Amino acid sequence: MVRYAEITGWGKCVPPSVLSNSDLEVLTDTSDDWITTRTGIKERRISHVNVSDMAVVASLHALAAANLEPTDIDLILLATCTADLVIPSAASLVQAKLGATNAAALDLNAACSGWIYALNVGTQMVRSGGHNRVLVIGAEKLSFLLDFTDRSTAVLFGDGAGAVVLEATEEPVGLRSVEIGTDGSVADILCVPGVGTAGNRYQGDPSDYAVHMDGPEVFRRAVTAMGEASSRVVEQAGLSVDEVDLLIPHQANVRIIDATARKLKLAPEQVFVNIASYGNTSAATIPMALTEALQEGRVEPGANIVFAAFGAGLTWAAAVVRWGRRVEPLGTSDAHLPPVDKTAAELLEANVAFYGEGRRSE
Repeated sequence: MVRYAEITGWGKCVPPSVLSNSDLEVLTDTSDDWITTRTGIKERRISHVNVSDMAVVASLHALAAANLEPTDIDLILLATCTADLVIPSAASLVQAKLGATNAAALDLNAACSGWIYALNVGTQMVRSGGHNRVLVIGAEKLSFLLDFTDRSTAVLFGDGAGAVVLEATEEPVGLRSVEIGTDGSVADILCVPGVGTAGNRYQGDPSDYAVHMDGPEVFRRAVTAMGEASSRVVEQAGLSVDEVDLLIPHQANVRIIDATARKLKLAPEQVFVNIASYGNTSAATIPMALTEALQEGRVEPGANIVFAAFGAGLTWAAAVVRWGRRVEPLGTSDAHLPPVDKTAAELLEANVAFYGEGRRSE
Protein backbone atom coordinates (compact mmCIF):
# COMPACT_ATOMS: atom_id res chain seq x y z
CA MET A 1 0.00 0.00 0.00
CA VAL A 2 1.00 3.62 -0.46
CA ARG A 3 1.36 5.33 2.91
CA TYR A 4 0.48 8.93 3.59
CA ALA A 5 0.77 11.00 6.78
CA GLU A 6 -2.44 12.68 7.89
CA ILE A 7 -2.69 15.43 10.53
CA THR A 8 -5.19 13.94 12.96
CA GLY A 9 -4.61 16.04 16.07
CA TRP A 10 -3.70 19.63 16.85
CA GLY A 11 -3.18 21.81 19.88
CA LYS A 12 -1.48 24.90 21.25
CA CYS A 13 -0.15 26.36 24.49
CA VAL A 14 -0.25 30.09 25.19
CA PRO A 15 1.43 31.43 28.35
CA PRO A 16 -0.95 33.56 30.43
CA SER A 17 1.28 36.63 30.93
CA VAL A 18 0.62 39.26 28.26
CA LEU A 19 3.20 41.90 27.31
CA SER A 20 1.38 44.69 25.48
CA ASN A 21 2.83 47.43 23.33
CA SER A 22 1.99 49.81 26.16
CA ASP A 23 4.13 47.73 28.51
CA LEU A 24 7.01 47.94 26.05
CA GLU A 25 6.73 51.73 25.98
CA VAL A 26 7.96 51.62 29.60
CA LEU A 27 10.81 49.19 28.89
CA THR A 28 12.33 50.69 25.75
CA ASP A 29 12.18 53.64 23.35
CA THR A 30 9.09 52.71 21.37
CA SER A 31 5.35 53.32 21.06
CA ASP A 32 2.24 51.34 20.29
CA ASP A 33 1.87 53.21 16.99
CA TRP A 34 5.49 52.54 15.98
CA ILE A 35 5.14 48.80 16.67
CA THR A 36 1.68 48.38 15.16
CA THR A 37 2.34 50.21 11.90
CA ARG A 38 5.64 48.41 11.27
CA THR A 39 4.77 44.88 12.42
CA GLY A 40 1.05 44.45 13.06
CA ILE A 41 1.80 43.24 16.59
CA LYS A 42 -0.27 44.50 19.54
CA GLU A 43 0.84 42.07 22.27
CA ARG A 44 2.83 38.92 22.90
CA ARG A 45 3.13 36.30 25.66
CA ILE A 46 6.00 35.86 28.11
CA SER A 47 6.47 32.37 29.52
CA HIS A 48 7.19 31.61 33.18
CA VAL A 49 8.06 27.98 32.35
CA ASN A 50 10.49 26.17 30.07
CA VAL A 51 10.01 25.26 26.42
CA SER A 52 9.45 21.58 27.24
CA ASP A 53 6.57 22.49 29.58
CA MET A 54 4.79 24.50 26.88
CA ALA A 55 5.45 21.71 24.38
CA VAL A 56 3.86 19.15 26.71
CA VAL A 57 0.65 21.16 27.11
CA ALA A 58 0.31 21.69 23.35
CA SER A 59 1.03 17.99 22.77
CA LEU A 60 -1.61 16.84 25.25
CA HIS A 61 -4.22 18.91 23.42
CA ALA A 62 -3.07 17.47 20.07
CA LEU A 63 -3.18 13.91 21.42
CA ALA A 64 -6.68 14.44 22.80
CA ALA A 65 -7.84 15.80 19.44
CA ALA A 66 -6.54 12.60 17.81
CA ASN A 67 -7.99 10.40 20.59
CA LEU A 68 -4.54 8.98 21.34
CA GLU A 69 -2.47 8.31 24.43
CA PRO A 70 1.18 9.38 24.77
CA THR A 71 2.22 5.72 24.57
CA ASP A 72 0.69 5.54 21.06
CA ILE A 73 3.37 7.92 19.73
CA ASP A 74 6.56 6.37 18.31
CA LEU A 75 8.48 9.55 17.38
CA ILE A 76 8.63 13.07 18.80
CA LEU A 77 10.08 15.89 16.70
CA LEU A 78 10.48 19.21 18.52
CA ALA A 79 11.29 22.22 16.35
CA THR A 80 12.92 24.85 18.56
CA CYS A 81 15.89 27.20 18.78
CA THR A 82 15.33 27.87 22.49
CA ALA A 83 15.60 24.41 24.05
CA ASP A 84 15.61 24.12 27.84
CA LEU A 85 19.22 22.91 27.78
CA VAL A 86 22.02 22.30 25.29
CA ILE A 87 22.24 18.74 26.61
CA PRO A 88 19.91 16.82 26.63
CA SER A 89 17.44 17.68 23.90
CA ALA A 90 14.21 19.34 24.95
CA ALA A 91 12.39 16.60 23.03
CA SER A 92 13.72 14.01 25.46
CA LEU A 93 12.31 16.06 28.33
CA VAL A 94 8.96 16.25 26.55
CA GLN A 95 9.00 12.48 26.06
CA ALA A 96 9.54 11.91 29.78
CA LYS A 97 6.97 14.48 30.92
CA LEU A 98 4.35 13.06 28.55
CA GLY A 99 5.11 9.46 29.47
CA ALA A 100 5.56 8.69 25.75
CA THR A 101 7.66 5.65 26.59
CA ASN A 102 7.50 4.14 23.09
CA ALA A 103 8.76 7.25 21.29
CA ALA A 104 12.19 8.23 20.08
CA ALA A 105 12.73 11.97 20.46
CA LEU A 106 14.91 14.67 18.96
CA ASP A 107 15.15 18.43 18.56
CA LEU A 108 15.32 20.11 15.16
CA ASN A 109 16.61 23.67 14.83
CA ALA A 110 15.80 25.61 11.68
CA ALA A 111 14.61 28.66 13.66
CA CYS A 112 11.33 30.09 12.38
CA SER A 113 11.20 27.56 9.52
CA GLY A 114 11.66 24.68 11.95
CA TRP A 115 8.10 23.38 12.16
CA ILE A 116 7.78 22.94 8.39
CA TYR A 117 11.18 21.21 8.38
CA ALA A 118 9.92 18.91 11.14
CA LEU A 119 6.62 18.29 9.35
CA ASN A 120 8.62 17.22 6.31
CA VAL A 121 10.84 14.89 8.36
CA GLY A 122 7.89 13.40 10.22
CA THR A 123 5.96 12.82 7.00
CA GLN A 124 8.91 11.04 5.39
CA MET A 125 9.31 8.86 8.49
CA VAL A 126 5.67 7.78 8.21
CA ARG A 127 5.77 7.30 4.45
CA SER A 128 8.86 5.11 4.72
CA GLY A 129 7.11 2.77 7.12
CA GLY A 130 9.55 3.46 9.93
CA HIS A 131 6.98 5.17 12.15
CA ASN A 132 3.20 5.17 12.45
CA ARG A 133 2.37 8.06 14.76
CA VAL A 134 4.57 11.12 15.01
CA LEU A 135 4.20 14.15 17.27
CA VAL A 136 5.46 17.28 15.48
CA ILE A 137 5.89 20.23 17.85
CA GLY A 138 7.01 23.83 17.49
CA ALA A 139 7.82 25.50 20.81
CA GLU A 140 9.82 28.60 21.67
CA LYS A 141 10.78 30.84 24.58
CA LEU A 142 12.28 33.69 22.57
CA SER A 143 11.93 36.05 25.53
CA PHE A 144 14.99 34.32 27.02
CA LEU A 145 17.13 35.49 24.08
CA LEU A 146 15.97 39.10 23.86
CA ASP A 147 17.30 42.38 25.17
CA PHE A 148 14.10 44.14 26.22
CA THR A 149 15.84 47.51 26.20
CA ASP A 150 16.45 47.13 22.43
CA ARG A 151 13.33 48.07 20.49
CA SER A 152 14.62 46.60 17.21
CA THR A 153 14.11 43.06 18.53
CA ALA A 154 12.16 43.29 21.81
CA VAL A 155 8.91 44.26 20.11
CA LEU A 156 8.90 41.37 17.65
CA PHE A 157 8.97 38.08 19.52
CA GLY A 158 6.85 36.10 21.96
CA ASP A 159 6.60 32.68 23.58
CA GLY A 160 4.29 29.74 22.86
CA ALA A 161 3.92 26.23 21.49
CA GLY A 162 1.87 24.30 18.95
CA ALA A 163 1.73 20.61 18.04
CA VAL A 164 0.17 18.20 15.57
CA VAL A 165 -0.11 14.42 15.37
CA LEU A 166 0.75 12.65 12.13
CA GLU A 167 -0.76 9.20 11.54
CA ALA A 168 -0.23 6.73 8.73
CA THR A 169 -3.15 6.39 6.33
CA GLU A 170 -3.96 5.05 2.87
CA GLU A 171 -5.94 8.20 2.05
CA PRO A 172 -4.06 10.60 -0.28
CA VAL A 173 -3.89 13.43 2.26
CA GLY A 174 -1.20 15.29 4.15
CA LEU A 175 1.95 16.81 2.69
CA ARG A 176 1.63 17.13 -1.10
CA SER A 177 4.72 19.21 -1.83
CA VAL A 178 7.45 20.86 0.18
CA GLU A 179 10.52 23.02 -0.27
CA ILE A 180 13.13 23.64 2.41
CA GLY A 181 16.24 25.74 1.87
CA THR A 182 19.13 27.54 3.55
CA ASP A 183 21.61 30.29 2.70
CA GLY A 184 24.25 30.00 5.41
CA SER A 185 26.46 32.62 3.78
CA VAL A 186 24.32 35.36 5.36
CA ALA A 187 23.60 33.61 8.67
CA ASP A 188 25.12 36.49 10.64
CA ILE A 189 22.25 38.88 9.85
CA LEU A 190 20.07 37.06 12.42
CA CYS A 191 21.95 35.39 15.24
CA VAL A 192 22.74 35.14 18.95
CA PRO A 193 26.55 35.38 18.93
CA GLY A 194 27.37 34.53 22.53
CA VAL A 195 25.37 31.34 23.04
CA GLY A 196 27.08 28.11 22.00
CA THR A 197 30.63 26.83 21.75
CA ALA A 198 31.62 29.64 19.37
CA GLY A 199 30.90 32.19 22.08
CA ASN A 200 33.19 33.20 24.91
CA ARG A 201 31.44 32.40 28.16
CA TYR A 202 34.22 33.94 30.26
CA GLN A 203 33.97 37.48 28.95
CA GLY A 204 32.08 39.61 26.49
CA ASP A 205 29.31 42.13 26.16
CA PRO A 206 25.89 41.27 27.62
CA SER A 207 24.38 41.95 24.21
CA ASP A 208 26.20 38.88 22.87
CA TYR A 209 23.58 36.78 24.65
CA ALA A 210 20.63 38.39 22.86
CA VAL A 211 19.24 38.27 19.33
CA HIS A 212 21.15 40.42 16.81
CA MET A 213 19.22 41.22 13.65
CA ASP A 214 19.71 43.28 10.52
CA GLY A 215 16.00 44.04 10.23
CA PRO A 216 15.82 45.57 6.73
CA GLU A 217 17.92 42.81 5.18
CA VAL A 218 15.94 40.05 6.91
CA PHE A 219 12.71 41.69 5.77
CA ARG A 220 13.89 41.90 2.16
CA ARG A 221 15.00 38.30 2.03
CA ALA A 222 11.88 37.04 3.83
CA VAL A 223 9.52 38.70 1.37
CA THR A 224 11.38 37.16 -1.57
CA ALA A 225 11.94 33.68 -0.15
CA MET A 226 8.47 33.10 1.31
CA GLY A 227 6.64 34.36 -1.76
CA GLU A 228 8.73 32.46 -4.29
CA ALA A 229 8.83 29.22 -2.30
CA SER A 230 5.06 29.34 -1.80
CA SER A 231 4.48 29.74 -5.53
CA ARG A 232 6.78 26.83 -6.31
CA VAL A 233 5.16 24.36 -3.89
CA VAL A 234 1.69 25.22 -5.21
CA GLU A 235 2.91 24.43 -8.74
CA GLN A 236 4.69 21.26 -7.56
CA ALA A 237 1.47 20.08 -5.93
CA GLY A 238 -0.25 20.36 -9.31
CA LEU A 239 -2.53 23.11 -8.11
CA SER A 240 -3.56 26.43 -9.51
CA VAL A 241 -3.64 29.45 -7.22
CA ASP A 242 -7.44 29.29 -7.40
CA GLU A 243 -7.31 25.89 -5.70
CA VAL A 244 -5.49 27.21 -2.61
CA ASP A 245 -8.04 27.39 0.20
CA LEU A 246 -5.93 28.88 2.98
CA LEU A 247 -2.45 30.31 3.51
CA ILE A 248 -1.09 29.93 7.03
CA PRO A 249 2.21 31.83 6.98
CA HIS A 250 4.88 32.30 9.61
CA GLN A 251 3.71 35.21 11.76
CA ALA A 252 6.79 37.46 11.70
CA ASN A 253 5.54 40.74 10.28
CA VAL A 254 2.17 41.63 8.78
CA ARG A 255 3.87 43.31 5.81
CA ILE A 256 5.73 40.07 4.98
CA ILE A 257 2.44 38.16 5.26
CA ASP A 258 0.71 40.63 2.95
CA ALA A 259 3.53 40.39 0.39
CA THR A 260 3.35 36.57 0.40
CA ALA A 261 -0.43 36.69 -0.08
CA ARG A 262 -0.05 39.10 -3.01
CA LYS A 263 2.50 36.75 -4.61
CA LEU A 264 -0.11 33.99 -4.53
CA LYS A 265 -2.91 36.41 -5.54
CA LEU A 266 -4.93 35.47 -2.46
CA ALA A 267 -7.75 37.50 -0.96
CA PRO A 268 -7.54 38.49 2.73
CA GLU A 269 -10.11 35.86 3.70
CA GLN A 270 -7.77 33.17 2.30
CA VAL A 271 -4.97 34.12 4.71
CA PHE A 272 -4.87 33.30 8.43
CA VAL A 273 -3.24 35.99 10.57
CA ASN A 274 -2.95 36.06 14.37
CA ILE A 275 0.29 38.03 14.74
CA ALA A 276 -1.46 40.85 16.62
CA SER A 277 -2.03 38.60 19.62
CA TYR A 278 1.24 36.66 19.83
CA GLY A 279 3.98 38.32 17.81
CA ASN A 280 6.65 36.10 16.29
CA THR A 281 6.86 32.80 18.19
CA SER A 282 9.37 31.38 15.71
CA ALA A 283 8.85 27.63 15.10
CA ALA A 284 5.60 27.73 17.09
CA THR A 285 3.79 30.26 14.91
CA ILE A 286 2.38 27.96 12.23
CA PRO A 287 1.11 25.10 14.46
CA MET A 288 -0.42 27.69 16.82
CA ALA A 289 -2.09 29.44 13.88
CA LEU A 290 -3.26 26.13 12.38
CA THR A 291 -4.89 25.19 15.69
CA GLU A 292 -6.70 28.53 15.86
CA ALA A 293 -7.76 28.29 12.21
CA LEU A 294 -9.39 24.92 12.96
CA GLN A 295 -11.04 26.28 16.10
CA GLU A 296 -12.48 29.18 14.10
CA GLY A 297 -13.82 26.96 11.32
CA ARG A 298 -11.39 28.28 8.73
CA VAL A 299 -10.29 24.79 7.60
CA GLU A 300 -12.73 22.73 5.50
CA PRO A 301 -12.50 18.97 4.86
CA GLY A 302 -10.18 18.34 1.91
CA ALA A 303 -8.80 21.89 1.98
CA ASN A 304 -5.52 22.74 0.27
CA ILE A 305 -3.44 24.62 2.83
CA VAL A 306 -0.15 26.42 2.15
CA PHE A 307 2.41 26.90 4.91
CA ALA A 308 5.36 29.29 4.44
CA ALA A 309 8.16 30.43 6.74
CA PHE A 310 11.53 32.15 6.89
CA GLY A 311 14.05 32.27 9.71
CA ALA A 312 17.60 32.44 11.00
CA GLY A 313 20.12 30.33 9.18
CA LEU A 314 18.99 31.82 6.85
CA THR A 315 16.31 29.19 6.30
CA TRP A 316 13.07 29.12 4.40
CA ALA A 317 10.34 26.55 3.90
CA ALA A 318 6.99 26.17 2.21
CA ALA A 319 4.55 23.30 1.93
CA VAL A 320 1.16 22.33 0.59
CA VAL A 321 -0.99 20.07 2.76
CA ARG A 322 -4.24 18.47 1.71
CA TRP A 323 -6.43 18.27 4.78
CA GLY A 324 -8.31 15.10 5.62
CA ARG A 325 -12.01 14.65 6.28
CA ARG A 326 -12.06 15.56 9.95
CA VAL A 327 -11.86 19.16 11.17
CA GLU A 328 -13.28 18.59 14.65
CA PRO A 329 -11.25 17.16 17.55
CA LEU A 330 -12.17 13.68 18.74
CA GLY A 331 -11.51 14.72 22.32
CA THR A 332 -10.34 17.57 24.50
CA SER A 333 -7.77 18.00 27.25
CA ASP A 334 -7.74 20.24 30.30
CA ALA A 335 -3.93 20.49 30.20
CA HIS A 336 -2.64 23.93 31.12
CA LEU A 337 0.44 25.64 32.47
CA PRO A 338 0.85 26.18 36.20
CA PRO A 339 -0.44 29.55 37.45
CA VAL A 340 1.86 32.56 37.58
CA ASP A 341 1.63 35.41 40.10
CA LYS A 342 3.68 37.89 38.08
CA THR A 343 2.84 40.15 35.17
CA ALA A 344 4.86 39.88 31.97
CA ALA A 345 6.73 43.07 32.88
CA GLU A 346 7.59 41.62 36.29
CA LEU A 347 8.88 38.44 34.67
CA LEU A 348 11.25 40.61 32.63
CA GLU A 349 12.66 42.69 35.49
CA ALA A 350 15.93 40.73 35.64
CA ASN A 351 16.31 40.99 31.86
CA VAL A 352 15.88 44.76 31.86
CA ALA A 353 18.28 45.14 34.78
CA PHE A 354 20.93 42.98 33.08
CA TYR A 355 20.81 44.65 29.67
CA GLY A 356 20.07 48.10 31.02
CA GLU A 357 23.23 47.98 33.12
CA GLY A 358 25.20 46.91 30.06
CA ARG A 359 23.91 49.89 28.10
CA ARG A 360 24.65 52.30 30.90
CA SER A 361 28.26 51.11 31.03
CA GLU A 362 28.85 51.75 27.31
